[in-house]
Amino acid sequence: MTFTYVIEHMEEDETTPKSLPPWVELEYAHMIMLAGINGRVEFTHLSQNSSSSLDARLASINGSSASYRVHTQSVMELLEQNNIPITRVCLLDPKAQTVLAPEDGKIFDHFLLSGHHTPGDDPPRDRTSELRQLGFPSRQLGSMQMTTDTALAVTKRVIDDKVQLSAIPYVDFPTITFNAKESVEMPFRYIVNGKEPVLPPGMRELLHEDLNKSVIF
Repeated sequence: MTFTYVIEHMEEDETTPKSLPPWVELEYAHMIMLAGINGRVEFTHLSQNSSSSLDARLASINGSSASYRVHTQSVMELLEQNNIPITRVCLLDPKAQTVLAPEDGKIFDHFLLSGHHTPGDDPPRDRTSELRQLGFPSRQLGSMQMTTDTALAVTKRVIDDKVQLSAIPYVDFPTITFNAKESVEMPFRYIVNGKEPVLPPGMRELLHEDLNKSVIF
């Protein structure tokens, strides 16, 4: 079965030509890699500017990745256009009562995530609340907040690769070390590969660049 991951963009545009912050573009690009060649990713609810910017960024990715589309329409408009009932769509909601399990791949073929979580949100804002009100069936991925690309990767492992949620290796609040004097703690849960959190390509460099920008001389 082909699984579709729907990312309902929840951020306002930045006042820049691209409209999307660079870290959002990195995470969204990472998602089409994580979803696998048999997966599909639908990015919804983007402005015209951010839609064009993201489309151009994703088109530049080489190598195996999921198919994708970028939309200005909301998830509800997209579902209506394609005659997809909400009973086939699972909202990934940290406040859901039931944990996502491999068997859910037989019930749902669309998985809805809210994007995006701003790194400075501490405590995190409940961006899923707007989607929760729309009546989707829901599942949760645990109590710890994840970046949106991590949440997609975890969902894919559970429903596509049939791995139990509790069997996925994680690291919480990892410290990214750049050198002996510079490091930053990330306020999220990540999948871990060996001892390192799985970050989008280019994210480590962006974090270091932002850290250097924040230094006041």
